[in-house]
Amino acid sequence: MASELRHNNAMTEQPSRPGLIRWLMTPPQAYLAYFVAVVLIGGVSFYVGSLKPNRHPGLVPATTSSAPVAK
Repeated sequence: MASELRHNNAMTEQPSRPGLIRWLMTPPQAYLAYFVAVVLIGGVSFYVGSLKPNRHPGLVPATTSSAPVAK
């Protein structure tokens, strides 16, 4: 039974990552990368939310008298 439970080194080795990603995943750089990502996503979503919607000149706005009025 001990031969079946031997340590498998192939399963514990981490796959090799490129240098920049490996450097970016160390704690100080990871915190900075997370912060930059949050600021970028927040800034882009704020910018997109502040854009004015396109008004198409051919479309007529809905009239307010389309609902039945109680007398």
